[in-house]
Amino acid sequence: MGTGVGAARPPSGSGRPDKVAERRSRRRTGGHIVSGMSQETQPSSSAPEPLEPTPPKASSAPGPGRSGERPRAAGRLVPPLPGAERLAAELRALRRPGLSGLRTLRPEALIRVASAAGLCGGFDDEAAGVETLLKAGVRHLGGNTLSADGTRGDPLARAAAHTFGLLPDRRGVPGQDRRRAAAAVYGVTPERFRKSQEREVIAELALAVLAVARTSAAGPPRTVPELPAVPAVPEAGTLSVRSPDPVPDPPTRLSGPPLPPAAAHRITVHVASIELLRDIDILVSSENIYLEMSKTFRSTVSGSLRRAAAIRDESGETVDDVLVRELVEWMRAHGRAGLPVRPGTVVPTSPGALAERGVRRIHHAAVASPTSDGHGYRVDPHVLAEAVSASFRLARAERDRYDPPLSSLCFPLLGAGHGLPPEKAARWLCWAVREELSRDPSWTVHLVAQRPELAKLLTVASSAP
Repeated sequence: MGTGVGAARPPSGSGRPDKVAERRSRRRTGGHIVSGMSQETQPSSSAPEPLEPTPPKASSAPGPGRSGERPRAAGRLVPPLPGAERLAAELRALRRPGLSGLRTLRPEALIRVASAAGLCGGFDDEAAGVETLLKAGVRHLGGNTLSADGTRGDPLARAAAHTFGLLPDRRGVPGQDRRRAAAAVYGVTPERFRKSQEREVIAELALAVLAVARTSAAGPPRTVPELPAVPAVPEAGTLSVRSPDPVPDPPTRLSGPPLPPAAAHRITVHVASIELLRDIDILVSSENIYLEMSKTFRSTVSGSLRRAAAIRDESGETVDDVLVRELVEWMRAHGRAGLPVRPGTVVPTSPGALAERGVRRIHHAAVASPTSDGHGYRVDPHVLAEAVSASFRLARAERDRYDPPLSSLCFPLLGAGHGLPPEKAARWLCWAVREELSRDPSWTVHLVAQRPELAKLLTVASSAP
């Protein structure tokens, strides 16, 4: 067998060149000595070298902040993390054997991420470290809402937990049975799940474990990672990042016309998923500023409305993704294809299949802007208020085009899940609604939240003087 890459054996008696070459090889391969191939493809049949890179000599070590220094976590060097595509490929290979395949497959990229997260430090605990990493990734996806038996919580997290047997007493379940359980989360056949949702679940889990590792690298090493805070009701898609700035309170009305007493009684709070409501003229959806709707398998407002409005054939397959199609057409017609719209913009579409439930319009509020690091979205409370005002303005413009005229709107808890604490989001939403009703009390307004504690926040905020 050949020696390590670039580590040709020197003549007898010459030990120093061999050590220099070995150190160079370690730097190229992230701390591993491999035989004849890169660390990315090398199959392992024995215990690996430690994953931490060889530290430089004290005399030549770069100082803090200097070029060439690797990121540090609580005094320890953090190895470079592999890409999400590499992790997704290893997760696909792990899907069939499940957790029992960790020792035989030895997924190198997942091991590196688990090591970076402080979950394993040697060969003996690699499998346990990767298993802990996957469980942390699932909790990260579900915002800690996943029940112990996997029957409640975010569908994405539930499907991921079933796919890899991460739930209690599911470790040894055969791969086909795990896929069947994951498919049942979305109410589709296992074959349909394999071709569609499973790919998304694995891709999202790959991103989630990277997020866990990066969060762990920012703090002290720990055996069981404390997951980053994930908001209870995420909107429009991806992982949110909480704003470091304090969120201001909505303005206080010091003068002007008070809200008519009759109008205050025209606000109704619901505990439900928004697409299940009936006979409300306009449902408002939360979108990002690119007007990209959430995936249909997500339990967000955007994903739920998209799924419910789609036109399906007799077999249940989607034949017209109505809301997405109309948003794409609007973006093209207004020269914004691939470009963002101004935050607070509201774009109307038809209700698609939701017309059967008495819905006549869907308003898409562009409230979520990408964070500066590109890893999530945030909502400014002033943008939330602008979107509410724009939705009322659009409703007034369209009201008399319908018979009978439009008279009711429904707002979800906009912004909760994108940097706005739920209490603040509720207060800003209700303040903006009350401001509009003070100008035009003829509208009936519905506020909706999926969880009772969030609905209570809306009730309190809407009853405030």
